[in-house]
Amino acid sequence: MSNRCGYCAILGRPNVGKSTLLNRLVGQKLAITSRKPQTTRHSILGIRNLDQGQAVFVDTPGIHLRGDQPMNRYLNRTARSAGADVDLILFLVVAPDWTQEDEAVLETVKRAGAPVILVVNKVDQLRSKELLLPYLAESAERFGFEEIIPISATKGDNLELLEKAVITRLPLGENFFPDDQLTDRSERFLAAELIREQLTRRFSREIPYALTVEIEQFEEDGGLYRIGAVIWVERTGQRMIVIGKKGEALKAVATQARLGMEELFGRKVFLKLWVKVKKSWSSDEQALARLGYTSTPSI
Repeated sequence: MSNRCGYCAILGRPNVGKSTLLNRLVGQKLAITSRKPQTTRHSILGIRNLDQGQAVFVDTPGIHLRGDQPMNRYLNRTARSAGADVDLILFLVVAPDWTQEDEAVLETVKRAGAPVILVVNKVDQLRSKELLLPYLAESAERFGFEEIIPISATKGDNLELLEKAVITRLPLGENFFPDDQLTDRSERFLAAELIREQLTRRFSREIPYALTVEIEQFEEDGGLYRIGAVIWVERTGQRMIVIGKKGEALKAVATQARLGMEELFGRKVFLKLWVKVKKSWSSDEQALARLGYTSTPSI
């Protein structure tokens, strides 16, 4: 047997481009993105089929050092547990910086025990290309990486090289998933994430961490999906911001989220949104659990 198949976790501090890389690798938008750190809150599998086999990528929240609130602990726990039971780790960094959070990710990687490829992302944004070679040399001294590969996830630069490096290091075996499956997550989950993406992008300065989305209705009606969702915020003032003057802000969020769903699901979507207040939900362990912030899917 020459077919290879295995799990590959994508780890890194916030905002290094993990979700963008996952979407690029699988050729489909599965993980939401924004310029705001900690946009990713859950691990999500992205399945990539290649001639040599199947790579199952695991996108994760950014490992960070900020705060010790229940949500922060959940995010770090999710990322670290995803890296604990995989065949390979992609450790994403951004040159020319090596931060304390990068060092925290490196410690997680060391404890995981899996082979590690260091992926230096956003090289297209380097103010001087002369900074790259010294950075690569310094990085090689930090750990025994299998390879160090500079890429641009946004532009797709060097991704074929990265795919080859991944698939050749996965174990021999049959594919885990059917060829037409792209993720382990349900359409219901993806719908909630697409709504949260629009909220995070639109209100990135005001309330990105104080809101979440809960799907209350997801029904198929002929060729149409009828979806109803509650946007939970922590204060009445936040609710008014999300709704906006005469409801315009909420309408804009709903329109963009609906368009994203129609593209992803390949069918028309009727989307209805409500905004409700649940005081301090992000610092309440029980509220977090009820809203789906519990444990990572098993891999």
